[in-house]
Amino acid sequence: MAVNLRGRSLLSLLHHSPEEIRHLVDLAVELKAAKAQRREEPFLRGRSIALIFEKTSTRTRCAFEVAAADQGASTTFLEPGSSQIGHKESTKDTSRVLGRIFDAIEYRGSAQSVVEQLAEYAGVPVYNGLTDDWHPTQMLADVLTMVEHTGRSAREISYAYVGDARNNTGNSLLLVGAKLGMDVRIGAPTAYQPGAGLIGQCREIAEQTGARITVTEDPLEAVRGVDFVHTDVWVSMGEPVAAWAERIGLLRPYQVNAQLMAATGNAHVKLMHCLPAFHDTDTAIGRDLVERYPELAKGVEVTDEVFESPASVVFDQAENRVHTIKALLVATLR
Repeated sequence: MAVNLRGRSLLSLLHHSPEEIRHLVDLAVELKAAKAQRREEPFLRGRSIALIFEKTSTRTRCAFEVAAADQGASTTFLEPGSSQIGHKESTKDTSRVLGRIFDAIEYRGSAQSVVEQLAEYAGVPVYNGLTDDWHPTQMLADVLTMVEHTGRSAREISYAYVGDARNNTGNSLLLVGAKLGMDVRIGAPTAYQPGAGLIGQCREIAEQTGARITVTEDPLEAVRGVDFVHTDVWVSMGEPVAAWAERIGLLRPYQVNAQLMAATGNAHVKLMHCLPAFHDTDTAIGRDLVERYPELAKGVEVTDEVFESPASVVFDQAENRVHTIKALLVATLR
């Protein structure tokens, strides 16, 4: 049966079937090839998209703007200081206003409830560009990247996420792997693992899709035999630097370094990271961390050695944000 996503929002991937997720990734492959071969057709002429950013962004904003422009659509960027959402006007009222003006809305912020309320009242597709709970557009790019670098279908791919897994990236990687029948492992201290409710929900999904789910405190067990090792920063956006103190001791064993990559036993294993990454001291935060914790001089969640190695596919992953977001726009707005 043909997949039809016209008019659909993307809030978490919870409500998308495996077939719908695969359709978006397959469409991204087609659109990526069309752009590279300079034969892309602009299917979205005359469409307009509001981009609401309550959290700063490099990849998500640029990917939405370029994807829309390639397809002939226009975008309007709204940051906290340039809209009344949540300040002088409720999310409910804002969504009904924007839904009358725009053909779709993207939201990047903290509360999942905000993006869900936007979708409830806007009357147009709403896309979650990141909340504290979920990062679904990143997952589409991640799956595309893993498929490209293995040449295999998603259900034949294994990957591990190591580090602080109780965040949007850890939650989303667990969910998308369950949905697509993949071999997905989470390696994190018990306090930093996804919630028990989500783990249980993903195990139920896995019974239907054939996914293999492992959640363990042992980073070596998590990465054994995998095709990809994923990680993310140990302190999420908006959290104070002081939060590092309580986490570094617990998370140091989960640093993605040469030893952990070798522990996969796979000479072709690849590193993935949704970025930004604290792998060197070329950022203000990176320098501050090394001053406070000299033992992190070679990198925080990932070492510079691994990040800059041939095993790293993080910039392919970043580029694929454009192609998968474009697929999302075309599938829902064409």
